[in-house]
Amino acid sequence: MIKEAKWIMASEVQKEACYEFYRHIELKDNVKSATLSVTAMGLYTAFINGKRVGKQILTPCFTDYSSHIQYQVYDVKNMLENSFELCFICAEGWAVGRTWGREHYNTNIALIYSLDIEYYDGKKVSFLSDTKTRARTSCVLKSSIYDGETVDKTVKKRELGNAVIDSKIKTRLKKQYGEKVTEQDVLLPVKLIKTPKGENVIDFGQNLSGYVEITVNGKYGDVIQVSHAEILDKDGNFYTENLRSAKQINTYIMDGSGKESFKPLFSWQGFRYIRIDKFPDEKIDLSCFKAIAIHSDIKRTGNFVCGNKKINQLYHNIIWGQKCNFIDIPTDCPQRDERMGWTGDAQIFVKTAAINFHVEKFFEKWLKDLASDQRKDGAVPNVVPALNPDLNFTGNEGTSAAWGDAATICPWEIYLAYGNKRVLENQFPSMKKWISFILSHSTEKYLWTGGEHFGDWLGMDNGDGSFEGATPKDYIASAYVAKSTFLTIKAGRVLGEDMSEYEELYKNIVSAFKKKFTEAGVPCIDTQTAYAIALNFGLCDNRKKTAEKLNNLILNNNTKLTTGFVGTPELLNALSYNGYEKTAFDLLFQESFPSWLYSVNHGATTMWEHWDGVKEDGSFWSSEMNSYNHYAYGAVFAWMFSYIGGINTTEEAPGYKEVIIAPHADKRLGFSRMEIETKYGKLSSYWYYDEDNVHYEFEIPKGTVARISVPGMDTCIVTAGRYVYINNTY
Repeated sequence: MIKEAKWIMASEVQKEACYEFYRHIELKDNVKSATLSVTAMGLYTAFINGKRVGKQILTPCFTDYSSHIQYQVYDVKNMLENSFELCFICAEGWAVGRTWGREHYNTNIALIYSLDIEYYDGKKVSFLSDTKTRARTSCVLKSSIYDGETVDKTVKKRELGNAVIDSKIKTRLKKQYGEKVTEQDVLLPVKLIKTPKGENVIDFGQNLSGYVEITVNGKYGDVIQVSHAEILDKDGNFYTENLRSAKQINTYIMDGSGKESFKPLFSWQGFRYIRIDKFPDEKIDLSCFKAIAIHSDIKRTGNFVCGNKKINQLYHNIIWGQKCNFIDIPTDCPQRDERMGWTGDAQIFVKTAAINFHVEKFFEKWLKDLASDQRKDGAVPNVVPALNPDLNFTGNEGTSAAWGDAATICPWEIYLAYGNKRVLENQFPSMKKWISFILSHSTEKYLWTGGEHFGDWLGMDNGDGSFEGATPKDYIASAYVAKSTFLTIKAGRVLGEDMSEYEELYKNIVSAFKKKFTEAGVPCIDTQTAYAIALNFGLCDNRKKTAEKLNNLILNNNTKLTTGFVGTPELLNALSYNGYEKTAFDLLFQESFPSWLYSVNHGATTMWEHWDGVKEDGSFWSSEMNSYNHYAYGAVFAWMFSYIGGINTTEEAPGYKEVIIAPHADKRLGFSRMEIETKYGKLSSYWYYDEDNVHYEFEIPKGTVARISVPGMDTCIVTAGRYVYINNTY
């Protein structure tokens, strides 16, 4: 019935204000069922007689609101009385208010709902949003995703009269098809710090996405105010410059009614530390504070542990980086004035994401939004949902190679992880449109040259302070043309499509790439990223020489990487599968800057955006772009899973119906236990050293066929069971 309701808004509109929409409802005794359907332009939380409806937060979550908006459905029968107040507190968020790249999309907070009642006698009645709903101000004075929330329990709510119809909203209503966002982990304070500046700072010991719940006794008018930060500066003071314009401040004014608890309704913060700016008591009691981590309600599926504490911490950071940034969409970061669904970050990390957590539904939702936001000519925006859906980009503006290629890479990786053709069926038209866009917007046939691209974003080989790596953008873009075309062919074959036209196209793309960018079968671009991409994308004829050049570049750089967002996920695969396993492992264990363990040695609890987010002298990389919770470089775990654990799905029987298990041991790890909960059950790969011998143990669930290959033994094909191998060749 919600589609028969009307969008309503308050008759008095104020920027940053939060409103309550409410109505008093009388029912008979014999209610059989009661369903509440609701959504809002902005964010909403529903209440019945003052009790919160449901456990979801940040509803209705993030979509392209000009196209469609999700609505949520709640079973509220057990909450109803014969007489009750139905109330919705609404605030700015995504559709309304400040969001990175724009100030406002829709200028007004608006609400639409339907309460549908069925009685045991068969009669039905619906209460729909219309002018019978009233509006009033709220004790939530203002709320912003970036800036935080202000709640004043002393304020007297002001009646605003009957709601009015908002006839400007034309978006489509869709029942929620994404994962719920809910509260997850609870973290208690680790310590109270008195900084050199005299600030009172609480350390929760873990960088997280969420908010702090504060429970305290106070007097009428007492103020609690907390600021949030990811890190302390080299002197030990509270540091917020990397938040850019985001304030991340929550303020609560108490009414003196006794013990009161506060946490935001419509905002979340990215933080490890909070600064107590105002508090009722001079002495701060840590028991009053707890941090609540939030993320999409995705099930943990993967697990890894080894005998190296620093590698274990790296894995911990990868897991938390994903949790912190999987809040309805795959965001880039959870703290500064951004928090957008960057397509490049998502495609880089999607394989790792699907190992760590069950993200099938999560990515299906986001990919549907990607297809919805895709331009008529096939261009894919760099962020999804799109920031400016009404802005008509032309040419190459607003889309980049390796970012827009999320349109092909993400569906294919989700298919491999879960074996569900539905994601390919849904996204196949989008995949083809992306290929069409590329080929129609290049200055050279079969390549992608002349576009506006990010390149090897944050690569280290183009001078200190540069955002862009040294690998030419035309090289990267053209390589991704080949990869996306190849994946589109694969998807088409799975779906039974005739892909002969694309197969011929792919041959021409590869030929054109080799002609322009290689000499004697080797890339003529002398960067780590160029060699790694060529090896992994099948774009060099002389693989042996290309791998040798890649290896030499790394060794000549003191066994350190120079790659950015594009090259880093490709690097260890390119080495380990082309004869240079030792160098791949040496990079994993490298502790000097730049390396994965550099951040671990500097106290990181999530992944950093920059290899040198904190420099050796304790100073910071530019505050312009320096997140300490950016999951992209955590994509290294896909290599760890498939190479160290040796677990790989197959294209012939994806979703772990068939697997190849070929682990690779290294004494610096001591042991490795890799596990994943598949739809067939737990699949595990475990190895450990006993002096110079390596012992292997594998667990295969019922319904899975595994091809196991360990050094010194013949490959064997097995079904469900536990298998133990001892390798005496080391």
